[in-house]
Amino acid sequence: MNRIAHWLIIFTLLLIGCNQAFAENIIPLQVSDQNKLDLSTSTYVLKKQNITEVKHVLAESDIYWRQLQPADSKMIGAHNFWLQVELVTSSPSVSRFLEINNPHLDQIKIYHFINGELADKTILGDSLPFSQRLFNANSFYYPINIVAGQTQLLLIKIDTQGSAHLPLTLWSDKALLEHKDSQLIIDGMQLGTLLGIGCFSLFFAFASRSYSYGYYSGYVLCMTLIIATLNGYAFQYLWPKWPSLQQSVMTIILPLALAFALLLTEKILHLRNQNVHMLRFCRYGASIAVFLSGLSFLISYELALLIDLNTIIAVSIALMVLTSIQAYKGHKLAKLYAFGWGLMVIGACMTCLSYLGVLAFEYSPQTPMMVGLTLEIAVMSVILAIRYNDERKSKMRIQQKALVQAERIRKARESALTAETKSNAKLERMVQERTLELEMAYRELNEAHDKLKEQTTIDTLTGVKNRSAFDKKLAAESKLSRRQMTPIAVMMLDIDRFKLINDTYGHLAGDLALKAIATAIKDELKRPADIVSRYGGEEFAIILPTTDMPGALALADRIRKSIKSLRIEWQQQRISLTVSIGVSSAIITDDAHAMKLLEQADKALYFAKSSGRDQVQEYSVRFNATAV
Repeated sequence: MNRIAHWLIIFTLLLIGCNQAFAENIIPLQVSDQNKLDLSTSTYVLKKQNITEVKHVLAESDIYWRQLQPADSKMIGAHNFWLQVELVTSSPSVSRFLEINNPHLDQIKIYHFINGELADKTILGDSLPFSQRLFNANSFYYPINIVAGQTQLLLIKIDTQGSAHLPLTLWSDKALLEHKDSQLIIDGMQLGTLLGIGCFSLFFAFASRSYSYGYYSGYVLCMTLIIATLNGYAFQYLWPKWPSLQQSVMTIILPLALAFALLLTEKILHLRNQNVHMLRFCRYGASIAVFLSGLSFLISYELALLIDLNTIIAVSIALMVLTSIQAYKGHKLAKLYAFGWGLMVIGACMTCLSYLGVLAFEYSPQTPMMVGLTLEIAVMSVILAIRYNDERKSKMRIQQKALVQAERIRKARESALTAETKSNAKLERMVQERTLELEMAYRELNEAHDKLKEQTTIDTLTGVKNRSAFDKKLAAESKLSRRQMTPIAVMMLDIDRFKLINDTYGHLAGDLALKAIATAIKDELKRPADIVSRYGGEEFAIILPTTDMPGALALADRIRKSIKSLRIEWQQQRISLTVSIGVSSAIITDDAHAMKLLEQADKALYFAKSSGRDQVQEYSVRFNATAV
């Protein structure tokens, strides 16, 4: 038993020794009077990626920490990614700013320990509103005050779905201010130039109705927004209160920029007439790019960014090959376009490979793309200027040819017109004479037709409308009443004791009485739409459109009084006349309602007659009971 225990102790000591042999010693970084310190060589990474709490990190042995390598942060997505930096100084006191120059990190938790005691905990990242940052800057900054005799330990936890690029730098106040000033000038010049080019191209596209400049402006403006987003300025100035937009905007804009680039390629290289296969590639590629932009709303940001970056690499290489083929075939602008696109492809591919962790640079991953993009946009501007100049010259040549052809056509037309004028002069005189004869005959025919039509609607004795005209008018006004929901009134008027007038004075006197009554009724009707007609021997019917019962009764009473005041002289004798009037008014509801309205007016007339004559009666439902 003693021998077994002895060997176990020896084996355990050997394992500990092996582990210590492979462990890396964490060396604190000495901070003195340096204005700028790159922390990449003094930063250590926790090997385990499943630890979420800081207390568990502190419990880990140094064996699980290793020095940060460039490939560690050249990747898409990082979760539970722990970093450790130890800082000491021999100076009495040193103030520094820790810069994490990646505006797209979703969440950064900084645990600040001084001599083993937690002094501060800070949470940063673009998942928070911009106003919650410690400093109003596009990158992330954390202030540190290092005092002699203290060991400053920074434990940094990174969680992000986007780029995990981690450039850590320690700045002095003065050096940081100078660096930010120079960086703002450079970034401002680049963004200002791109924005100016994009806006000018957009206005020019509207003014000239050029699709080429429209696609170019869309491409430049998208790339401007991409650069502003990559540098953190978009989040700082455009949507500081919407972190959710900041976390998804790249996967929306990148495919749109690719779509505009494909459509611009189609226009610049005249693919409709040059290469049908390449034309389809550009159009299908643009459609897929727009689809990817919409798809980003449905999938995770990390997956969408991976898809977008790989798509950009594939499409960029394909475009480079196809453009080179067009250049080989002798296309005028393809060579220059291939050169400009090649600069962008090289920069974009280097940036994409850097984000995917394939390549590693000492500078920022987006730097190659920025340089390539700036050069490419400058080359594209030159290409569009050349293309626009060529189109202008082509249009001028076409216009010149059109002017020459138009002059020839004008002369031919003038000679033909002279001959035609001579031959048409005689024909025109003949046509005018014949037209005049036809117009006279047509006028005479119309006059005869109007007289005949008037005779068919007028009662020859009284001069008012006859019953046929009354029936047509009633049908037409009933339709209007039904459509417009307006009332229509009908009057039935009968001359009291008219047979006695005929028997006493003769039929000629009765005719005179009918004419006088018709005239009196027409004088009381003031509106053009009102109509009076002779309905029977001594009966008259009146139609009053858009008239309710009170209005109709008032008019009927005026007619009755006007007729009663008539004094007809016949053979030195005076004939007095009275009339009875029945009135009905309603809003027409169906086709049979018009005749029903006439019947109601007739019943009211009958009631006026039976009630003593010389009166106006409005229709009432009690008339139906009386009739029964």
